[in-house]
Amino acid sequence: MAGAILANDAWEALLSAHAGLMKQFAAQDIWQDLSMREYDVLYTLSKCPAPERMGELNRHLLLSQPALSRMVDRLVDRGLVQRQTDPADGRGVLLALTDAGLALQRQIGRRHARGVARAMTQELTPAELRQLEALCLKLARTPAPTK
Repeated sequence: MAGAILANDAWEALLSAHAGLMKQFAAQDIWQDLSMREYDVLYTLSKCPAPERMGELNRHLLLSQPALSRMVDRLVDRGLVQRQTDPADGRGVLLALTDAGLALQRQIGRRHARGVARAMTQELTPAELRQLEALCLKLARTPAPTK
């Protein structure tokens, strides 16, 4: 029972830290005419080595499939994301940043990275940051349960 309490306390602390940091980042005047979620889509696509299928993109984001589809539609309409036919499967669609989308992601990303660095180094030492990264990477490797 003590293990379950400890695990739940750690989980609540992680969620509280995430929520507080996200509110702090959302309040920054760096997002231009993007929402943080729209930026997250641009950021995620910028990290992909090749155009990505919608389902694969969705694995990296905290959005429902319908919400992501609507958001991608808006980003396509704004010229920030492009759809491409999947050459391996003509029925499939791949998503990639346009040049304008990549430029905007980098512009906002530089400011966001400075804000993240400020927030994280304000409270944590370099050793604690390395420990936090190691712990989060360990948790991220936990396989999703099978249905």
